[in-house]
Amino acid sequence: MSTATYTVKGMTCGHCVSSVKEEVSEVAGVTNVEVDLATGLLTVDSDAPIDTAKIVAAVEEAGYEVANP
Repeated sequence: MSTATYTVKGMTCGHCVSSVKEEVSEVAGVTNVEVDLATGLLTVDSDAPIDTAKIVAAVEEAGYEVANP
């Protein structure tokens, strides 16, 4: 199991959190996604390490940005 943490910029409400969780959850191999609105932290658990570009793309698909990917 692998865990990676990212900082997401631009989230302001619960709907933002839901959008990010939904998109990142759809990345192949992801087993769990946690998003903290207050800190902007995105924690991704997976069976094996996932390419950062895939997570960044999912966050961008949700309409947000990863700080320093």
